[in-house]
Amino acid sequence: MKKLRVLVLMHESLVPPDDLDGFKPEEILEWQTEYDVVTTLREIGHEVLPLGVYDDLGDLRRATEDFKPHIWFNLLEEFHGVGVYDHHVVSYLELMKQHYTGCNPRGLLLARDKPLAKKIMSYHNISSPDFFVVPRRQKTRAPLGIQYPLLVKSASEDASLGISQDSIVNDLKSLQDRVAYIHGDTETDALVESFIPGRELYVGVIGNRRLKVYPIWEMVFENADPDDPLIATSRVKWDMDHQKQLGIKTVRAEGIPKAVESKINQVCKNVYNALSLSGYGRIDLRLREDGEVFVIEANPNPNISFGEDFAESAESIGISYEKTLRKIISLGLNYQAEWRMV
Repeated sequence: MKKLRVLVLMHESLVPPDDLDGFKPEEILEWQTEYDVVTTLREIGHEVLPLGVYDDLGDLRRATEDFKPHIWFNLLEEFHGVGVYDHHVVSYLELMKQHYTGCNPRGLLLARDKPLAKKIMSYHNISSPDFFVVPRRQKTRAPLGIQYPLLVKSASEDASLGISQDSIVNDLKSLQDRVAYIHGDTETDALVESFIPGRELYVGVIGNRRLKVYPIWEMVFENADPDDPLIATSRVKWDMDHQKQLGIKTVRAEGIPKAVESKINQVCKNVYNALSLSGYGRIDLRLREDGEVFVIEANPNPNISFGEDFAESAESIGISYEKTLRKIISLGLNYQAEWRMV
């Protein structure tokens, strides 16, 4: 790949330092992805400019005019403090006829709206947990015939924001309390879905039209009480002390029958296509003991820091971190956005 001018787009608070000297691991974790991407792209030989933004699209236009990037490496997950606004920023890049990495605006819009994504998956006969939504400022009324336990989470936030062990509820009072918590803590609608016991799986998918599915990764809880529901809470994902206490790690999934593995791979491709994803993504699933597979959600532009499940899964089949970033850039340069068709 020839030397490129790469403008790495990120939140203004996540612009990384030039090196890691003097930083504690918990400090690095917050901007690990940004640091890994910027550093690795420079090592590959590209000219890299990190750009932190918050709420001014003018920053993007000025950077385009001044730096004249060949491509934007998009690591932005929110705009103006709102997570679901990221697709607007990508739309703006398309309006400026800019190449960018990761998912297109339509795929971001569909995947970030979890209830809508579940409806689309249902139309395509893709299994996901039964669900209902409790909008903000509305009382919780459980549908007739609903069966406990249920899992309560934000209808739009990601990174397990608002999810804890208390998110699993077994009666109406607990359900009402947890919905009220989600409404207040995340300021979003509450998504209530059937809790699926089983293995927590993550599958990386990369591509635009021709898709490659990476090996299945699994979150394991080596020190957890077997009777505890094993879910990826916010503490599980982001609290390093809690991770050590429960022996949490993500590893290549073992012991999955070939037929089930093939089914999972096809399901992930079906989800990716049904939600119009592009670039790269991660599909989160639960595998029940009877071999039934349920899609929990689709994550466009997932965490790609070195050592996390997406990059580790690629490494397990001989795709280095440098090759992963090169592939992501290549897909961005070759994505057929509408402005390229006119």
